[in-house]
Amino acid sequence: MLLLGGLAAFSAYFAMYAFRKPIAAATFGDVGSHPLGLDYKSALLIAQVLGYAVSKLIGIKVIAEFGRTGRARAIAALIGASWLALVGFALLPPVWGLPCLFLNGLPLGMIWGLVFSYVEGRRVSELLGAMLCASFILSSGMVKSVATLLMQHGVTERWMPAATGVLFVPVLVIALWMLERLPPPSPEDEAERTARVPMSKADRAAFMRDHGVTMALLVSGYILLTAFRDFRDNFAAELWNALGYSGSAAIFSQSELPVAVIALVGLGALMLVRDNLRALIAMHGLILLGAAALGLGTLAFRVGLIGPLAWMIVTGAGVYLAYTPFNAMLFDRMIAALGRAGNAGFLIYVADASGYVGSVALLVWRNLAAPHMDWLRFTTDCAYAASLAVAVLTCCSAMTFVQRARRRHEASYA
Repeated sequence: MLLLGGLAAFSAYFAMYAFRKPIAAATFGDVGSHPLGLDYKSALLIAQVLGYAVSKLIGIKVIAEFGRTGRARAIAALIGASWLALVGFALLPPVWGLPCLFLNGLPLGMIWGLVFSYVEGRRVSELLGAMLCASFILSSGMVKSVATLLMQHGVTERWMPAATGVLFVPVLVIALWMLERLPPPSPEDEAERTARVPMSKADRAAFMRDHGVTMALLVSGYILLTAFRDFRDNFAAELWNALGYSGSAAIFSQSELPVAVIALVGLGALMLVRDNLRALIAMHGLILLGAAALGLGTLAFRVGLIGPLAWMIVTGAGVYLAYTPFNAMLFDRMIAALGRAGNAGFLIYVADASGYVGSVALLVWRNLAAPHMDWLRFTTDCAYAASLAVAVLTCCSAMTFVQRARRRHEASYA
């Protein structure tokens, strides 16, 4: 039953991406630039990500306090609202595209926390969380492939996002029906992983007061990972064009499937580590491994050791090995290791709200500070910077948990 729950969580979030990511498959080259000096696609993506970021800020309170009742209805209503914004994008003149994309992103930022609440706090949360994380790796490429095929069969760039979303409605309905039948965490789950309860404003403030330094280190690294991951994802069409794969619908899925498998295996293996504190330290090691793959894979590509497809796979695997722990298992284990009642959704949304601010900042910088730099040069430079900075920040964060482990070890022999 739990594995079916993991599949349901995977499917629900997979379907959500059909309402968020199709826009990335288009180029909107016929629209021209935005009055602010941005190209039209960048302006659309910034508007969408701003909506998503505002949603994450709201979610810090809403998701932290959301109970178990009404989650499926909330998910369906939020995704429905985002689809109406896509219909508005198709019907209204291009100048209205930005507010429509902002309204599209605004409800979707809540979906992750609502879906993750079904699987957190369980002894098999690593496996379920890995399945859930695999959804946004696989779905991004799959959705862009579907969107490209729709455009190749005559659907316009403006109607394509809404049309793509409609195709995934049956998947969403079935997934929500399955999630509602998932049993809550058992007493054994709660004994090992700590009870998951809503967090009041006072609870949230107390947590940040006690663990603010560690959270600052983790969130700083996550900001860089989110910015790079979003840029790579949103401008995949431009990157593949620059790499010589123009017009290939299959390449989006072909490059992301191995990435999902690698991330799923790496994250799922953490389920074997029963001790929560050791698992936290192991996750820091996984993030370091991802940062190394991002930097070294880019170096190998630049010196000609690997080709374009291999580079996209290696760097994609690196990004997601480092990025996905933040979206599920890292904060789930952190709550359990610290032994305080609460929920991982609060910590995830603190990180996510910060991360998407970084994503917007990178998009603005690309358009205003480096508008003439070619796509590959800009992407590889960002990969080097993110790799190095994330490695340093992760090592510093890991030291706080290593010190905690040492204190616990010394106390056990006192």
